[in-house]
Amino acid sequence: MTDEDSKYLCVSCYWEQVPPARARRCIDDKMPITCAQCGEHNAKQVKHTIAPINKSNYMYISDLSQLKQLNPKRTT
Repeated sequence: MTDEDSKYLCVSCYWEQVPPARARRCIDDKMPITCAQCGEHNAKQVKHTIAPINKSNYMYISDLSQLKQLNPKRTT
């Protein structure tokens, strides 16, 4: 293992070493560098859904206000 392989530590737990391929992917996606366990834990904290759009495609929804705006008749 070279020095470049061991320089990435998880920013959540500061215990696990992050593989270089995962660290590069996190950097490219502008996300925090986390180990697999912490990344899975953080992903489970976010609630999201996929909603069908009328006469169109599907849309990723992560905010409840976005979901309410899709059907203006039911925004009360």
